[in-house]
Amino acid sequence: MRAEQKTDVKNSVGRMAFVILSVLIQAGWILLIVLRLNRYSWLIALISTIAALVVVLRIYASRENSAYKILWIMLILAVPVMGLCLYLLLGHSMVLRFMTKRHGEIKGKLADLIAQDPKVLEEMDGQDRAVANQSRYISNFGKYPVYRNTDVEFYGDASDGLEAQKKALSEAETFIFMEYHAIEDSTSFAGIREILARKVKEGVEVRLLYDDVGSVGFISPEFIKRMEADGIQCRVFNPMVPMLHVFMNNRDHRKITVVDGQVGFTGGYNLADEYFNLTSPYGHWKDTGVRLEGDAVKNLTVLFLEMWNSVKVTDTDFARYLPDPGYTAKGRGFVQPYGDNPLDGEPVGENVYMNVIKNAKDYVYFTTPYLIVSDELGRELRLAAKRGVDVRLITPGIPDKKAVFQVTRSYYAGLVRDGVRIYEYTPGFIHAKQCVCDGETAVVGTINLDYRSLYLHFENGVFLYDCEAIKDIRADFDGLFPVCQEVTEEYRSGRSAVLRIGQCILRLAAPLL
Repeated sequence: MRAEQKTDVKNSVGRMAFVILSVLIQAGWILLIVLRLNRYSWLIALISTIAALVVVLRIYASRENSAYKILWIMLILAVPVMGLCLYLLLGHSMVLRFMTKRHGEIKGKLADLIAQDPKVLEEMDGQDRAVANQSRYISNFGKYPVYRNTDVEFYGDASDGLEAQKKALSEAETFIFMEYHAIEDSTSFAGIREILARKVKEGVEVRLLYDDVGSVGFISPEFIKRMEADGIQCRVFNPMVPMLHVFMNNRDHRKITVVDGQVGFTGGYNLADEYFNLTSPYGHWKDTGVRLEGDAVKNLTVLFLEMWNSVKVTDTDFARYLPDPGYTAKGRGFVQPYGDNPLDGEPVGENVYMNVIKNAKDYVYFTTPYLIVSDELGRELRLAAKRGVDVRLITPGIPDKKAVFQVTRSYYAGLVRDGVRIYEYTPGFIHAKQCVCDGETAVVGTINLDYRSLYLHFENGVFLYDCEAIKDIRADFDGLFPVCQEVTEEYRSGRSAVLRIGQCILRLAAPLL
């Protein structure tokens, strides 16, 4: 095993640098023109001021998270021209109408094919009304039903999940769908690529979708050509372009594999070497995932088809990819894969987490690589601890982004003062996104406890209730705590004034990190 930096592989970092430079030049040019016009024309200066006030009022009246609104309001009022330019570049959702319309139409068509079975919700009501209400929320506002007849296997080590995926891919007969935030054309992906190319020759339809920014440090634009040369259909989500482009801030952070509509995989890990400890830039990398087999795989298929057709609409017959699994589950329980997106104004990912916390009776544990929580989510964590629930959060011991890590730590003091316990994973970087509550419910997926995951990215998770796999998730936490350093007392005693000031400044920008 060797420590390797992302620049050791052929990638698109140079292209990204060019795009960033081009955008900065354009933004600077626009800013310069506006400033000069303001200097020479009182009328234009007045219009700019009025525009700033109108935008501030619009932001204040919006349904956005309060911390997100405060950031933009302060910035626009402090430096109106620059603030407006940045808001139009990064924060103005109205410009996303086309993407919102397309995504909404596709999602609507797919939702009609996976309507919720009311009998399943009735069964949940009979066991636990509060949990049933959680699933009812996901079904009604996310449009992703809850299912029975699904087996779940949890992988506490991403390498085990990867090997299980390879086995499932090798057994594919009709189609393979894969969607990942980051793909590295290196050792970990080589085995998958060989299987995919072989399956294409056997007549299996293979589709691969990846996020451009997520993969920028791992692959070059020639990657698509190599995949297509093997017969693998390949698309890139939201490609970087050297021009002002407001949608650039919204990335595809999902991790999904679907085989024949029968078997599905998701979790925290991407298809890059560091996720499987083949390289170790941040110590030991800890990641987890799940394998689903049965009815609930339909939701993962729908999630993939949403994004594939959001890039370019090519499918007309969605039903052919949603077959009856013809499977009889060995285990019990309820399984509900779901997605979240920044286009519909409904923060499903955050609301699912808050409902889990709100319903906790004895304990609720989370792992997250980044801890940048909203006031609402932070309040639920603190309130649970105040009413006697054992609330624990595990964050990295070795960060991948030092500035973000400092913001993460800035949230510790406020949480621990109200009884939340904080642990840092000393062996390295913990990238797993999971929680377990009272041994009854759990969530595993791609959703971090940070603003980007909760408000800006396309994400996915799996809500589990009364499944055998929940015991394995709890066991994974039990194995983590002994190798972590609890820092609760260290942050309970307070921080120096200088540190508090620095962290407050960083936290102002937290919604953009």
